[in-house]
Amino acid sequence: MSDSEAAELPRLRGTRARLWWEISIVLALSVGRSAVSSVLALIQALTRDLPLGNQSTSLNPGANAAQFWDVLNQFLAQFFAFAPIALAIYLLWEPGISAFRRIGLDFRVLGRNLGAGVLLVAVIGIPGLGLYVAGRALGITVQVDAAPLDSSWWTIPLLLLAAVRAGLTEEVIFIGYLFDRLRRLGWGTWTINLSTAALRGAYHAYQGWGPIAGNIAMGIVFGWVYQRWGRVMPLVIAHTLIDVIAFVGYPLAAAWWPAVFA
Repeated sequence: MSDSEAAELPRLRGTRARLWWEISIVLALSVGRSAVSSVLALIQALTRDLPLGNQSTSLNPGANAAQFWDVLNQFLAQFFAFAPIALAIYLLWEPGISAFRRIGLDFRVLGRNLGAGVLLVAVIGIPGLGLYVAGRALGITVQVDAAPLDSSWWTIPLLLLAAVRAGLTEEVIFIGYLFDRLRRLGWGTWTINLSTAALRGAYHAYQGWGPIAGNIAMGIVFGWVYQRWGRVMPLVIAHTLIDVIAFVGYPLAAAWWPAVFA
């Protein structure tokens, strides 16, 4: 090893250590913290006397429309949940290189992104629903209850905001941010893909085994798509649409056809 290479080693080690600290902080503030809480919720559910299939969980907490402060707190909670997304984008930004363009989170080729997003909804959403139904039938998935809809003006906007926040959180951090940072640490493409997909599965562990498998599959497909297209916007669109259907479509269907969906 030459003197210049020996002198470079401490700097490289420092860079790697800094990256690991950065990744740890971003995850602790966002999907990592939620993944740990989700896994603990699953463990707690498994230790109850009640079978997993007879338990339920909520996607979004409801708010009392008669209580102004309750509604305001719900909006504020959703608003501040965008902060980890902003942090990840800020850390991806480099002089002369927009982080939005770097990970494809912009409105270029919008029509193509919309078409690709809708296609991904069909590829991921329908099998995901099948896994949920199969999990419920096998008793290995908890019943997932969406927040109830009412006539209050804030209900639909709040749920739409939650869907956008979820789509951005998972796709920007799981895909855009982690793929970039783990590549810099020397990880291979499929190691990154499988690792982030497993983290995505843990993030949804509170829903039971069916959603864990479905979200791991979703992570693998989305990671593969990102490797090919280099854009997270179609993934954000697809994820947001899936969550809009879950948050808004399912409660409407249950209200309109209770014999079928309730």
